[in-house]
Amino acid sequence: MIKQRVARWLTEAFAPAVLVSVLLVLLGVHAEPGLARGLALGSVAALFESVLPYLYILRGVRSGRITDHHIGDRRQRLVPLLVGMGSVLTGLVVLLLAHAHRELLAAVGAGGIGLLVAALVNHWWKMSIHAAVAAGSVVILCLVYGWVLIVAAPLVGAVGWSRVALKDHTAAQVAVGTVVGALVAGLVFAALR
Repeated sequence: MIKQRVARWLTEAFAPAVLVSVLLVLLGVHAEPGLARGLALGSVAALFESVLPYLYILRGVRSGRITDHHIGDRRQRLVPLLVGMGSVLTGLVVLLLAHAHRELLAAVGAGGIGLLVAALVNHWWKMSIHAAVAAGSVVILCLVYGWVLIVAAPLVGAVGWSRVALKDHTAAQVAVGTVVGALVAGLVFAALR
């Protein structure tokens, strides 16, 4: 079915690990003096905030502790979210020691707070982390590059649609994820930058 293929493609192409990695590399290039330094520090940020936690999840899937790489079972989300927070904190220390630009540090901090909020919400209810990260990414891009990037907002709707079409979330779970992601990213990033 074409609808399911499109939904699966959107879910994978704009998964949290992908969006966070791209966002942090873009912010590194934007904020840091020199392309090489920006790419390096943006990649370090992506490694700790996205790649390492995702590798932990994949290891959990291979061992059978986690059912799928999107962690569809809400009860399985807490430990990977805590591991992600530990990785983010470690990355933040590395970036501080490297004297990373405040904007990159603010994005990493916003991601860490976002993980904490997701862990708290998911303790009781299965909020869409895909929608939260998509919305938060668009808000941060708008704050950094200007509100002209609001044209990326339909991406948030497409990601939300894909999660509902695949029956991984309800419309309410996507809506709450979108609002929480936009608020946390917007408020925390703006306060820290």
